[in-house]
Amino acid sequence: MNHFISVEDIADPSGDYGKNLKSLIALSEKYKKNPFADEHFGKKKTLGLIFFNPSLRTRLSSIKAAQNLGMNVISMNTSQDSWLLETADGVVMDQGSAEHIKEAAAVMGTYCDILAVRAFPELKNREEDYQNHMINGFVKHAGVPIINLESATLHPLQSLTDLMTMESLRPNKKLNITMTWAPHIKPLPQSVANSFAQWVGKTAHQVTIAQPSGFELAQEFTVGAKIMHDQDEALKNADIVYVKNWSSYHDYGKVGDFPDWQVTSSKMALTNQALLMHCLPVRRNLVIADEVMDSANSVVIEQAGNREFAAQAVLKKILENLN
Repeated sequence: MNHFISVEDIADPSGDYGKNLKSLIALSEKYKKNPFADEHFGKKKTLGLIFFNPSLRTRLSSIKAAQNLGMNVISMNTSQDSWLLETADGVVMDQGSAEHIKEAAAVMGTYCDILAVRAFPELKNREEDYQNHMINGFVKHAGVPIINLESATLHPLQSLTDLMTMESLRPNKKLNITMTWAPHIKPLPQSVANSFAQWVGKTAHQVTIAQPSGFELAQEFTVGAKIMHDQDEALKNADIVYVKNWSSYHDYGKVGDFPDWQVTSSKMALTNQALLMHCLPVRRNLVIADEVMDSANSVVIEQAGNREFAAQAVLKKILENLN
């Protein structure tokens, strides 16, 4: 594996995803049982974590995953620790950005063997955001493998974690999965939802995406998914309920005021005793009710814990190409 930007990076030369996906999940589960099974594999290698946006689980799990493999780790918040970066070519840099990504990414690549980058969208200009200038700039100029820690459009480490979690808790089953939109007070990226739909679409599971009209995701990410606008109908007989808010793709950045879409115990009662998943952080009693978050069917803490082992599996696969 050269980079880890999207699910496309795990396809084999024939375009098949199944074998490599199963291998990544199996390796993640191996590390969950024994995190130090390859504790010297990354010795004398350095992972650079570059955050343009806040992080809790992604930061801590990535650091721990690298340390489990014996790697050195450098973590940097760009808003505090570096110059603002320009990503466009040919511009006169007479405004806020003091350094171009061409030099910044190249320099970071000289200090690190792998770079992992988090860069959210601004949610103002869809065309600009969906070109993923920051992540793609690092891929182009850093000269080392790049891991996507969440871009303007995708969050592949979260999606690998989600599939690992579902497989560990509901092994060897074809699952009915409902990913449902839920209310929020501010516009959030489509990244997690796009990525989840994209990755589940490479499996035998059936995914239904429920959202209010006008909040449909970009079709390029939802191939094979069933799209519904009735949340109650979408929840019926679900084995997994994945809750996530996203702002509108079509009316780009719009929040939406649909308080009845909060996931409550009465909504969960429609399911097939479904497991509840959410990538966190979650605003309780806005997105998901307390009684659901604190129920026995909520697996959000185990899901978050699995982030470490999914990240470790990805790092191991990339390191195999470097060693």
